[in-house]
Amino acid sequence: MKKLILIGAGGHCKSCIDVIENENKFKIVAIIDKKKKKKKKLLKYKVFDEKYLNEISPEEYSVIITVGQIKNFKVRERLFNKVKKLGFRLPYIKSPSAYISKYSKIGEGTIIMHGAIINAGSTIGKNCIINTNSLIEHDVVIGDHTHVSTRATVNGNVLVEKKVFVGSRSVIKNNIKIGQGSIIGASLYIKKNLPENSYIKK
Repeated sequence: MKKLILIGAGGHCKSCIDVIENENKFKIVAIIDKKKKKKKKLLKYKVFDEKYLNEISPEEYSVIITVGQIKNFKVRERLFNKVKKLGFRLPYIKSPSAYISKYSKIGEGTIIMHGAIINAGSTIGKNCIINTNSLIEHDVVIGDHTHVSTRATVNGNVLVEKKVFVGSRSVIKNNIKIGQGSIIGASLYIKKNLPENSYIKK
């Protein structure tokens, strides 16, 4: 099994661990977190500080970013760019209970959580979170560093640009464009295009 390092030891990391263990392709070797002094272990895995990255070989280990993303994409983006610069590979991770069409494309460092559906013709960017039971319909484009939350629905031919957050149970109507950096709150119905950096809430 390939050796895998996780970066981020919060609640989202626990969900990622469950997906990784169920996929059974990677062996989790360690978790890295800047708050290492407060956390010596997460579940059964040891937690190290960020210096650990400089002590291991990119040829032996792959990395996945397990920091959550609610509103602020910057931490995940910074960490992604850092490990890329150090030469680490970032595989995409998928739950065995997710459905991913063979006619879709998934970018590096993205994680597809339990029960998610990604239909034909869709493209998911790099370092994305497609969370539990979310639906990505046909011919959707999801930009890099985007989080589609639990039970959210992105309907056909939608373009979601980079660095977007789509809240739990929100629905995006077909043929809509969501501008870069936008934040969509939970349980909303989006029926018109959103410009960059929109913030939509109830």
